[in-house]
Amino acid sequence: MAFSIPPVADLGNPELARRLQQVLDNKTKPVGSLGRLEALAVRLGRILGSVAPALRAPQMVVFAGDHGLAAQGVSAYPSDVTWQMVENFLAGGAAVSVLARQHGIALTVVDCGVRHDFAPRPGLLIRKIAAGTADASLGPAMTPAQCDAALENGKALSADLPGNVLLLGEMGIGNTSSASLLLSRLAQLDIVQCTGAGTGLDDAGIARKTEILRKVLVKHQAVRQPLDVLAAFGGFEIATMVGAILQAAAQNRVIVVDGFIVSAAVLVASRLAPQVLQRCVFAHRSGERGHALMLDALQAEPLLDLQLRLGEGSGAALAWPLMQSACAILRDMASFESAGVSREEGQH
Repeated sequence: MAFSIPPVADLGNPELARRLQQVLDNKTKPVGSLGRLEALAVRLGRILGSVAPALRAPQMVVFAGDHGLAAQGVSAYPSDVTWQMVENFLAGGAAVSVLARQHGIALTVVDCGVRHDFAPRPGLLIRKIAAGTADASLGPAMTPAQCDAALENGKALSADLPGNVLLLGEMGIGNTSSASLLLSRLAQLDIVQCTGAGTGLDDAGIARKTEILRKVLVKHQAVRQPLDVLAAFGGFEIATMVGAILQAAAQNRVIVVDGFIVSAAVLVASRLAPQVLQRCVFAHRSGERGHALMLDALQAEPLLDLQLRLGEGSGAALAWPLMQSACAILRDMASFESAGVSREEGQH
């Protein structure tokens, strides 16, 4: 059965946008003086349908999967690092584990297709399609049925999560290659522009990776439709994430987008349902070559630029306090009337 895309409505409601701007302009500050924090507040208010938005029970979900293409030497690390890092997430030792704990964000790790069998435990969801994708240099990474199953898994797990905020992270050795291929094909960019160091390749390694990816693109040169492109180049974790994004958007959750690989999943999702982008907050511009081009393709303005290239959802977690602050300004900051503060001359 083919994947059914959940309906994602246009947020519309220009009256709510006008009211949100009016509320901000009436706070005890010069108009526009909180800069991009004000735009963030308006965006959050529009997504949540309120002039006093509240972010509830934030959920950080880290999607993990292995990539057959890693066998071609596109990463500086062996594939075993994927399952080892999943264990590190669950033990609380990874960067995203530390940041989620610091900010009170619930953390769930999803095994979408890791080449390892995990012992069941709290905080881990087993949604394994297979023990890693096929090698995309030899054929499609996923069969259509596998791709559909991963999408459905993401849709179902997103529907079951509490709260109104989904923060996205990922783990998978080889997945920057997958993201580069998705960007190149869907945004019609040369693979050289889309390919970077990933886990830390040197210049020679990047050149080798780029040539491998160019051959993969040639092998699948006839593939153009978004879901076919996803099946040809994607990972199980990316496909599962696409399903989760579509469902979260259909539920009007705030979707907090981390770096390059998460943005690739959003790129696919937005080609299936463009209104997805209305629900997205782009956390940061990463140091991975290609991410700036990805953000341009998504017409996205990220909140931070810290030269991160870790993934995991680390950037999404770092952006979380800014989102809390934006909502707090809308809800709690005094108006000129309530504070008895005189307005700027000529302002009414």
